Amino acid sequence: MVIAVDAMGGDHAPGEIVKGAVRGARLHNVDVVLVGDEARIRQAASGIKLDSAAVRIRHASQVIAMDEEVDAVRTKKDASVVVAASMVASGEADAMVSVGNTAAAMAIATLKLGRIPGIDRPAIATGWPGRHGPTILIDAGAVADCTVDNLVQFAVMGSVYAEKALGIPKPRVALLSIGEEPCKGNELTRAAHQALAQAPINFVGNVEGRHLFVSAADVVVTDGFTGNVALKAAEGLAEHVVYLIREELRRCPLNWIPVVFLLPFIKRVKRRLDYSEYGGAPLLGVNGVCIIGHGRSNANAVANAVRVAKEAVNQRVIDTIRDAMSAVR
Repeated sequence: MVIAVDAMGGDHAPGEIVKGAVRGARLHNVDVVLVGDEARIRQAASGIKLDSAAVRIRHASQVIAMDEEVDAVRTKKDASVVVAASMVASGEADAMVSVGNTAAAMAIATLKLGRIPGIDRPAIATGWPGRHGPTILIDAGAVADCTVDNLVQFAVMGSVYAEKALGIPKPRVALLSIGEEPCKGNELTRAAHQALAQAPINFVGNVEGRHLFVSAADVVVTDGFTGNVALKAAEGLAEHVVYLIREELRRCPLNWIPVVFLLPFIKRVKRRLDYSEYGGAPLLGVNGVCIIGHGRSNANAVANAVRVAKEAVNQRVIDTIRDAMSAVR
């Protein structure tokens, strides 16, 4: 299996991207192609053996910066993210990973790979820790303004991903709203509730924001604007919880408890709340595997994004979504 990694995207590119991609190749037994400026990649990989069977470099002379407009994917044809998507489209790679400009990655994946029939707009499916297992939030930022049809398509794709990639049988699908009752919410959520109840999924009704962490559903459907706000709020809360634990431990006299006994507990909590453990989120709806990571991804996040890409390919998520959408139509 070959995974093309945009080595130039992200806040810490190419250093953390290269380290994470190499680690991901070794841990998950896949071949990785680092796409980007070869000189900068080799400089970042000092001490790391490249050009092996598992890790190769594909030179790309251009970079789409984090703050560039999405139109750059049309003018910068040799940008690293564009080349990575082209490799998937041509069959040179089985999947792509990018932690760079999200809008650019979505745009070029849609242009190069095309959409699955029956999908109007691709969506980002982000996983986060629930009380009894992971919860998938879809959409997490791809489509800010949604229609009812968009939300139904997101629900079907999220259900397929939860079943195939996460191994959840008959995933429970819920709609994010301001109340559990079907009559609650704005015009979009009320209409979507009725449509989702008729869709070929295990729809369990509405959930509120307080339900996102208690495993009330396996898949939570919402528009990209609301989903991204919820995601960023959750990330901020997770970091704040770890901060509060550390601060309280510093202030509290612990003469009667060896601090060393608490370190494993703190590390476990931090790991369960750490976004980098979840790697990246698949862009569902495009006709190929595209994993999008957080712009501030470190090496651990990139390595896990490689894992997520491998799982999506192995579980034939794209083929299953295609079949599911045929049934819906």
